[in-house]
Amino acid sequence: MLGDVVTLRRYPVKSMLGEEVPASEVTGTGLAGDRGLAVVSLRSGKVASAKYPRLWRDLLTLSAHAHPDGVRITLPDGKTVSSTDPDVDEVLSDLLDEPVTLTATPPAGASLDRAVPEAVLRSGITTDVEAEIIEIGAGSPPGTFVDFAPLHLLTTSTLDRIAELSPGHRADAERYRPNVVIRTSAVGFTENDWAGQQVRIGADLVLRVIALTPRCAVPTLAHGGLPRSAEALRVLARHNRVVPMDGMGPEPCAGVYAQVLRPGRISVGDPVRAA
Repeated sequence: MLGDVVTLRRYPVKSMLGEEVPASEVTGTGLAGDRGLAVVSLRSGKVASAKYPRLWRDLLTLSAHAHPDGVRITLPDGKTVSSTDPDVDEVLSDLLDEPVTLTATPPAGASLDRAVPEAVLRSGITTDVEAEIIEIGAGSPPGTFVDFAPLHLLTTSTLDRIAELSPGHRADAERYRPNVVIRTSAVGFTENDWAGQQVRIGADLVLRVIALTPRCAVPTLAHGGLPRSAEALRVLARHNRVVPMDGMGPEPCAGVYAQVLRPGRISVGDPVRAA
C-alpha cells in the first residue's frame, strides 16, 4: 500500500484559495466542483492565473466555496459575493484592478501567462520577470480550467522532506495546491517513482500518473494567512530538480499529475494502492 488519503481539496475558482472536503466524486474532469470557474481578462482574453504574479497575485487573497446556489467568494475584508450575483464581475474587476469576467466556459484557445520559474528564482516575484504563454488543457479534459491534468497528488513525505531541507520554511500543502494529499511512510520525494504507474484510491477510483508536477511562482506567494516564501520554490530547485516527463528538461518538482482511468468516489482515510 502506498498510503492513505489525509486531505481532499478542491478549488471552485481557478487560482483562488480552495476548500477541504471529506469526500468527493471523481470523474474524468477531476474532483466534483474543482476549477469549474475562472476569471478571464476582458483586456487580453487570457485566463487569470497566479502563475503570473505581477498581474494576478491578488487572486490568492480570495477564497472560493461551492454552495448549491453557486460559488461563494470571500473577499479580503470578509465580505462575500456569489458567482450568480449580477455585480460579481464589477466586484472582481475593482479588486484586481483589471477588467475581468467570471465564467464557466473556457475561451476558444484558452491560454494563460506564467512567470518563467528560473526568472522567479533569479529575480523574485516583485519584478516584471520573463513570462511564457501556456495553453490550457494540453493534457486535460476539454472544457476544464485545469492547466494540464485533472488531478494533482502530493504526499506527506514530500512535504516533510521540504521542511527538513529548509528549516524555518513552513511546508504547508496549501502552497502547492494539491487535490489529494496522501499520507505515506516513505521518505523523501517518493512520488518521483510513481511516473507511469496506475494508482487505486478507495474501492473504485483508478488513476494513471502521467507526469511529475513542475512548480512555478505560485508556492512562493502569500496564500491567505500564509506569508510569501521564496524558499518554497528554491528548496525544490536545489534538491528536487528532475525531468517531469519525456521531452522536458529538469525543473523543480513536487507531487504528480494524474489522469482518471476509472471514476469513483473517494473519502479521507481511503487506502491508496498501486493498481
